[in-house]
Amino acid sequence: MISILALRRPAFPRTGMAVLAASLALLAAPAGAADIHKGASLYATHCAMCHGANGNPVLPGTPNFRRMETLMRPDMQILPAIKNGKGSMPGFFGILRDQEVLDVIAYLRTLS
Repeated sequence: MISILALRRPAFPRTGMAVLAASLALLAAPAGAADIHKGASLYATHCAMCHGANGNPVLPGTPNFRRMETLMRPDMQILPAIKNGKGSMPGFFGILRDQEVLDVIAYLRTLS
């Protein structure tokens, strides 16, 4: 005799497929992704006067963003320098949100 429980399909495959579908949707979504177009606009407004329109420095001692070694650090190490300032550069804390700073960093990486 076959038990009625033996006739039921296990719930795992449906649950597993739902989890897989949700995971794929999250991976495909650009949530939190940096926007280089916004970064370019923010750079032109807040940074170009010292760092140059194309990343070649205008002021002495300013990093050259056309050289990749300037940007070899991870975004999360560059972000505090922009927010808090560094050397003669003022901090942008309270002026730019973290996402906006990440947009600028993404744009900087396109300059080389």
